[in-house]
Amino acid sequence: MGLDRAGTPRPPVGLGQVQAARELLAGVVTTTPVAGARALSELAGGPVLLKCENLQRTGSFKIRGAYTRLRRLDERERARGVVAASAGNHAQGVALAAQLLGIRAAVFMPEGAALPKIDATRSYGADVHLVGATIEQSIAAAVEFAERTGAVLVHPFDHPDVIAGQGTVGCEIVEQVPDVRTVVVATGGGGLLGGVAAAVKGLRPDVTVAGVQAAGAAAWPPSLAAGAPRELPRMRTIADGIAVGRPGDVTYPQVAALVDDLVTVGEDELSRALVHLLERAKLVVEPAGAATVAALMREPRRWPTPVVAVLSGGNIDPLVLLHVIQHGMAAASRYLSLRVRVDDRPGALAELLALIGSRGANVLDVDHSRISTALPLGDVEVALRLETRGPEHCAELMATLREAGHAVTGEPRP
Repeated sequence: MGLDRAGTPRPPVGLGQVQAARELLAGVVTTTPVAGARALSELAGGPVLLKCENLQRTGSFKIRGAYTRLRRLDERERARGVVAASAGNHAQGVALAAQLLGIRAAVFMPEGAALPKIDATRSYGADVHLVGATIEQSIAAAVEFAERTGAVLVHPFDHPDVIAGQGTVGCEIVEQVPDVRTVVVATGGGGLLGGVAAAVKGLRPDVTVAGVQAAGAAAWPPSLAAGAPRELPRMRTIADGIAVGRPGDVTYPQVAALVDDLVTVGEDELSRALVHLLERAKLVVEPAGAATVAALMREPRRWPTPVVAVLSGGNIDPLVLLHVIQHGMAAASRYLSLRVRVDDRPGALAELLALIGSRGANVLDVDHSRISTALPLGDVEVALRLETRGPEHCAELMATLREAGHAVTGEPRP
């Protein structure tokens, strides 16, 4: 959606604040690399590059905003300590920033938070409290802790210092890719998108800045249409890093004033993008971090090139990664489940498997059944799960089996 800026308030964070944050972050954060993406470039008809914030300290961009916010606390605030609520990336960013600055940090996380994220947050010295089944319950506990102890509550996105810190990604992009024409950023609450937009538009007003949301947690489109933040009644997405139910009061005018375009991507597209990054770019990226690539894979020529897609983070639980890879391969028709009827005679199953093997498919599972009222006498149904090379290969396999006289039904699925 192209964004209409009529009547939009002035953005609260500008280039000067981002550049000041960059000075604070010197020697603290990594200037993350920009990697070429040949397959995406071929689709887009021009250069596509990946800004690898998944390789940042703590595995995401969050340390930039967290450190900027904590560094600007006065001595009295530092003495009271800080508190945050997060299921992952923000928790680690606050914990590391607090450790670097010698500030006590308490972090509230949901009881079901991924163990690697809990362990990483603790390893940076934070006092981790597992409270509640949802992030909303963790936030409520963090707010109560702040009121009771006087600790400073560090919001994950809705503060000018946080936005300014995240915006340093944009400064790096303009320096690393001087001819950039489009920057694409995943967004949940809007801190990263708004900060990058402040930097990029301040340095290069001609560059297009586009945001990407998960369709199952897309609070920005209705909010922008209404002219003010609106809360979603429900959310569901694998991209938990951008699953935010309401834009912030500070980030809303920032994004509305500076961002040129905003699109949404579905769960299958997120999964395919994650698998693409693993296979082609050799990068481990969480679903939220892969959202920009998902948007480019769906509409590769939507924006002018060179395009820089920000990979916002790489913190993903190995079990979730396994599930998403399987889902992504199924979405890309790399798995095929078939039901095939064969004659009930010795050697028939072996012949079927040999035929499938000769066409280059890998058999993962076989279930051989004679017992079904739907089967004609003398027939056997074989359920197969195959690994394939993609949609064309699936179609070729189905055609080959039918040409051999088999009754076949099938669909891509994990």
